[in-house]
Amino acid sequence: MKNLNPKQCEAVLATEGPVLILAGPGSGKTATLTARIAYLIQRGVGPENILAVTFTNKAAEEMRTRVSALISNSQFSISNTTIFMGTFHSLAARVLRAHTAKIGYLPNFTIFDEDDALALTKEVMKELEINPKQFPAGMILNTISGLKNELVTPEKYEEGSGLAELFPKTIHKTYLLYQKRLRDSNAMDFDDLLMNVCFLFEEHPKILEAHQDRFRYIHVDEYQDVNTAQYIFTRALAQKYRNIAVVGDDAQAIYGWRGADFRNILNFERDWPDAKIVILDQNYRSTQTILDAAREIISKNRTQKEKNLWTERGSGEPLEVAALENERAEAEFVLTKTQELLHQKHPLKDMVVLYR
Repeated sequence: MKNLNPKQCEAVLATEGPVLILAGPGSGKTATLTARIAYLIQRGVGPENILAVTFTNKAAEEMRTRVSALISNSQFSISNTTIFMGTFHSLAARVLRAHTAKIGYLPNFTIFDEDDALALTKEVMKELEINPKQFPAGMILNTISGLKNELVTPEKYEEGSGLAELFPKTIHKTYLLYQKRLRDSNAMDFDDLLMNVCFLFEEHPKILEAHQDRFRYIHVDEYQDVNTAQYIFTRALAQKYRNIAVVGDDAQAIYGWRGADFRNILNFERDWPDAKIVILDQNYRSTQTILDAAREIISKNRTQKEKNLWTERGSGEPLEVAALENERAEAEFVLTKTQELLHQKHPLKDMVVLYR
């Protein structure tokens, strides 16, 4: 922990019980998480009892590499056979493949990616004679995905919404046939993985308890981006031993369009009243001027956790805002600024242009 600041060390050492780590941007959350995992192993916790869940394979691989480097002199090997570091979907798939008989699938079930799922949706709509101009396949699939993220089956959807109107009637019959076609093919889409593992744990408490005993120390990265299914999945795993550490920042929640609910991070203390709160507020990436500007914008959020980001990098240059008449003037402005920076001996690789 010699390279960590006091707040990061506090998060690493708080290994027992629920912990909410509020990590501002550029505050070293990955370094904190990996140090925490290495510290648990150093304390004698079996690597197989540690779980680290992320949103991307790339993030999981980075975490695995960092932990391996931290404990390179240890006798423990870091691989998915000992410590699990991966995505929600890969963890759910692993659990489901071990218990497929309980959910009516064969162990070698296929996982449909987004292209496969869209192609199947189009086939189902064609069979049901649904007009794709009136109800685009992407919109139908996105609606079904949203229902699965909320653990709403076709049957629950029928009970909750009624099918008098054309739209819910169309969604319901498409969802029903879509699920039947998946099951006939011994297949699940990405959303099924999470929905089915939640149902498996709910219906088979002994299977849940076996996984609770396996994963006694749980870590969740980017907690502000979890959806309802991921939230219930994680909470169920943590209920027995209550050693759950989540890292996130409600001000960085950008995935509401795919079912994420930033209120999960705001409600963490409701679920775990004895939770320890650690705020990582030292920024290693930006100047204080940038942090102050960001805080001024974020302060307008109606619901938020208070953070005051600071840095040792100094105030830096002032922010510059240019109001320009049209997109051509914007392009010329960017070109002019680029040329000025080149004349000041700044290489192109140090520049970035963001546009929308």
